[in-house]
Amino acid sequence: MSQPTNPPADERDVDVDTAVPGHENRRGLSVLSVDFSGETFSVEPTESFTIGREGDLAVDDNPYLHRSFLEVSCANGMWWLANVGSRLSATVSSANGAVQSWLSPGARLPIVFEESTIVFTAGPTTYEIILQVKVAPYAVSNQVQESVVGDTTVMPVRFTPSQKQLIVALAEPMLRREGVSVSNLPSSASAAERLGWSMSKFNRKLDHVCEKLDRMGVQGLRGAPGKLAMNRRARLVEYAVSSHLVSRVDLPLLDAGDLDGE
Repeated sequence: MSQPTNPPADERDVDVDTAVPGHENRRGLSVLSVDFSGETFSVEPTESFTIGREGDLAVDDNPYLHRSFLEVSCANGMWWLANVGSRLSATVSSANGAVQSWLSPGARLPIVFEESTIVFTAGPTTYEIILQVKVAPYAVSNQVQESVVGDTTVMPVRFTPSQKQLIVALAEPMLRREGVSVSNLPSSASAAERLGWSMSKFNRKLDHVCEKLDRMGVQGLRGAPGKLAMNRRARLVEYAVSSHLVSRVDLPLLDAGDLDGE
């Protein structure tokens, strides 16, 4: 079973003629590193690794979190991340946020970048996990100007100043974290109070933001036809943080007053 830190590869799994010392097995696959709140696990290509309320990485005793939610394993010469839960989804992005996918229950996707960020929400709590491989199939340029959501490529969407304020208010706990990958999402009432808005104004702005992102192809913000998803606040925060739509430099917007003159 996988252990914290970075133990040396089992000699039985290493081809000394082709291996990069300590990081590749005979198939050319790197050992994968899983980092959660400063605790690091190394996963050999011959192993699988489970993440959830229980498993190799027991994230939290949060009752909203599946006992087994995500699984990392090798198949067909690649690392894969699978959502083995039945209800929760996760946002998976490259380190710079340029490429992003939404991993729904029952789906899986290949881990193709040297560093990938997983963000997901269970109940009121949002979590962040980092996956790293030394040798990856692809690299993402910092100059990439579009994000990928599932199979749909979408160009950056523009928001009004107050819409940006709303996103920052909801994402504030995640943006203020330093070395901590767990945060509690604020309620709509708390976020509205933080901005000095009425609930009607907050909900109207939230509707507009979610509808705008939904039209641009961002998944998880719409429920039944014509209706927005109940957990749209969590999905909005996951997307905004993972795609770098908002960052710590946007926090002063929270104290900037009414930017739209309403």
